[in-house]
Amino acid sequence: MAVDRNVRPRERLWRHGTGSVGDDELLAIVLGTGVRDHPAIEVARSLVRSAGGLALLSRSSPRELAQVLGVGAARAARVAGAFELGRRAVELVQTREIVGRPEDVFRCVAPRLAGLAQEVFLAIGVDIRNGLLDIVEVARGSVASVEVHPREVFRPLLRMAAAGGVVVHNHPSGDARPSAEDIALTRRLREIGDIVGIPIIDHVVIGERSFQSIAEWIGIDV
Repeated sequence: MAVDRNVRPRERLWRHGTGSVGDDELLAIVLGTGVRDHPAIEVARSLVRSAGGLALLSRSSPRELAQVLGVGAARAARVAGAFELGRRAVELVQTREIVGRPEDVFRCVAPRLAGLAQEVFLAIGVDIRNGLLDIVEVARGSVASVEVHPREVFRPLLRMAAAGGVVVHNHPSGDARPSAEDIALTRRLREIGDIVGIPIIDHVVIGERSFQSIAEWIGIDV
């Protein structure tokens, strides 16, 4: 598909994705609007030149970035923040935590759910090696229940191209034993997972300093 280079970078990115935009143009989008006599694209090019290339620019401090004409403290912070987000995303991909056991799931989510007064339902996406892709809050309910729609569980799993999913919710009462409703929901989600091609590996209930795998609670064929 041909890409019109006369279209503004921001609009081109929106229409055709990040691959249609060059390094200088991406940096200009991060910078935002330019200042008088210093268009954002020219400031972006000056930044890359002054640093000696994009890789060196990514390691420049905000103070160093702010020295370039037309940047200033606010834009320097914006650029440094964008590079740091990129670094963190790459680090997550390269060093994915393994969540192959209920104990792993508990370790990942317990701090997030500790002390909550209402039930919260999470969907965890994993890759083919059970590496953690992301943890997404699907629903938040009351002290005794949370209403969960399967479409809200599978939407983020599909978006992250997960090979499988683990669902988790907490019991504010502190008792991690699954209810009949928990077990019924698990069966329903597993049936839908088999249809859409994203198997639900387990459903882990988090209590006060405790957890329970529903797969282990009633057998693997939940």
